[in-house]
Amino acid sequence: MIEITPEIALDERELEERFIRASGPGGQNVNKLATAVQLRFDARGSPNLSDAVCARLMRLAGSRLTQEGVIVITAQRFRTQERNREDARARLIDLIRQAAQPPRPRRATKPPTASRRQRTDDKTRRGALKAQRRAPRDEG
Repeated sequence: MIEITPEIALDERELEERFIRASGPGGQNVNKLATAVQLRFDARGSPNLSDAVCARLMRLAGSRLTQEGVIVITAQRFRTQERNREDARARLIDLIRQAAQPPRPRRATKPPTASRRQRTDDKTRRGALKAQRRAPRDEG
């Protein structure tokens, strides 16, 4: 079990890892070894995530989320499979921790009196400027 928060823990079997060839550091090994890790986690199908956490997680995942609700994280920063694997897991755990934080509720506020007064003054000034552009009326 991977401990994420005191309430959330993931089973190792929920993670699917695939090793692929990486670009970046590694010298000639890049052409021979599959050191990059592609970590897949089915967020929609995970029994360990509540609906609210799952919804926030899928919103946070952005382009890493597939149509099926699977989060795909590719790690290729390091030269070894093991370090890339740890990096991918750490990034997934960080993403789930962010999603586990409920958003702070918005507190409705009124605009200050000074800003309301300034807005009406600006409207009056703008109206006066437009009135000056009009052709003079014939009085008589």
